[in-house]
Amino acid sequence: MFLTCRYYSRVLERNVEVNLVIPSPQSGEQILDHGKYDYEKGLPVVYLLHGMHGDGYSWMRFSSIERYLQDRNIVGVMAGVENSFYQDMAHGGKYYTFMTEELPAYVTRVFPVSKRREDTYVAGFSMGGYGAWFLALSRPDLFAKAASMSGALDIETLHDENKDSLPWDSIFKDAKHLGGSDYDLFALFEKNKRYTLPLFQSCGDKDFLFGMNQNVHRRMERLGASITYREVPGFGHTWDFWDKEIQVVLDWLMKE
Repeated sequence: MFLTCRYYSRVLERNVEVNLVIPSPQSGEQILDHGKYDYEKGLPVVYLLHGMHGDGYSWMRFSSIERYLQDRNIVGVMAGVENSFYQDMAHGGKYYTFMTEELPAYVTRVFPVSKRREDTYVAGFSMGGYGAWFLALSRPDLFAKAASMSGALDIETLHDENKDSLPWDSIFKDAKHLGGSDYDLFALFEKNKRYTLPLFQSCGDKDFLFGMNQNVHRRMERLGASITYREVPGFGHTWDFWDKEIQVVLDWLMKE
C-alpha cells in the first residue's frame, strides 16, 4: 500500500509530508497466508532519497518503486529535503537531523518497521546518491548498507566545477573548505572505517557524472572500502536508468 502522512516536524519547524510504501497482500497471493508479513518483528526498511530539484514524490512518479518494494517485502520511506544535499543547512532546514533522528523515530513508532540497524538501509540517485553515502557514513550505527546511483559523490570537485550554479553558502557552513571536512565522503569513511558498512555504487557510462564516479570508486577502493561497483553501458542521468537500477540495488540490500 502507498501512504502519505502529514505531521509537524519539530526539527524543521513546519508540517511535512512523508510517503511510504508498505508491502501488502496482492491479487496473486493467498489472502489468508500472512507468513510473509512478520509485523511483530518488523519489516526491513529503505530510505529512498531524491535528487536535485526532486521531492518526496519523485520515486512514486517516475519509477515502479511500489511494485519493486512489494515483490521484495521491504518498506520504502520517501521525504523531500529541497536542494539541501541532506545537510543541516547553513541557511535553511536541518535535514540531516531530520533524516537521521526525527524521521526514523517517527517511522519505527508508527509503522511495522524493524528498529534494527541490520534491517535499515538508504539509497538514492544524483544528489540523493551523495546523501545516501553521507547519511550512512555519518551514522553507521543507524544504517547497515548504502547505495548510490549516478551519485554526485565528490562534493569538493562538484563545488569547484559549479561554483556559480548552486547556493553553496546556504547549504554548507563552510563551502570553501569542503575537502577533508565532515561533508567529504572520503574523510567520513576514514573517520568511521572501523564500521563494516557495505556500499553500492553504479553509474551509466553516458552520465555526465560518470568520470567522477570512476574516480570516486578508485579512491574509495584505495582507502579500503567494501564497494559493489557497476558501470552500466548506454545510460545517462535519467529515470530510465534509476528505475532499472533500483531493482539491482534492492536485491543487493536484501542479500545476506
